[in-house]
Amino acid sequence: MIFDLQQRPECLAQLAQWHHQQWRFLNPNLSLEQRIAKMQAYLDDQPIPRTFVWQQAEQLQGSAAIVDCDMDSHPELGPWLASVYVAPEFRNQGRASALVAEVQRYAQRLGYAKLYLFTPDQQTFYQRLGWRLLSKENYRQAEVSLMVLDLQTN
Repeated sequence: MIFDLQQRPECLAQLAQWHHQQWRFLNPNLSLEQRIAKMQAYLDDQPIPRTFVWQQAEQLQGSAAIVDCDMDSHPELGPWLASVYVAPEFRNQGRASALVAEVQRYAQRLGYAKLYLFTPDQQTFYQRLGWRLLSKENYRQAEVSLMVLDLQTN
């Protein structure tokens, strides 16, 4: 089942740990404690940032978020799909697709026409979900794909 992190704040520390392990290379100077502190904003009562989690039988299985800006080299773009992560034992079962779809629906409800993301290694996955490649860029010492989804047609 998908929940808003605000409904499951006890999941924040585990999410921070997963995200830190997965994407530390993009923010090498950010400690786990700093990441946890930064993620506290997802518990605030603001429309963005917002994180959605997949939790089943009290077990956290994955997450996806919407943020104002996820690439400081592109502050003109937004909002962004971010932090799509599924624990290894739950991958290839549709959870990531469902979490992405939840963020898309949420962005549409907020009235946004487009949603952006960047990914170092999942371009094919997002293209299968209807995302379009805007560019390939070097971002924080990593080659990434910058992508967009038109929410008016999806």
